[in-house]
Amino acid sequence: MSSDSRPIRVDTGMGIIWFIGWLFTIAFAELLWWQAILGLILWPYYLGIAVK
Repeated sequence: MSSDSRPIRVDTGMGIIWFIGWLFTIAFAELLWWQAILGLILWPYYLGIAVK
């Protein structure tokens, strides 16, 4: 067992941007609950449809 006790650093930069984009898309495109859940992966697609 190692006695090295360095703090663990978690970088959440892209995760925060992705989450903000997902929330914006839900509001902007007025998605239903099931589309919002699917939008976790496909939010750029839904945003593109709403902008057209």
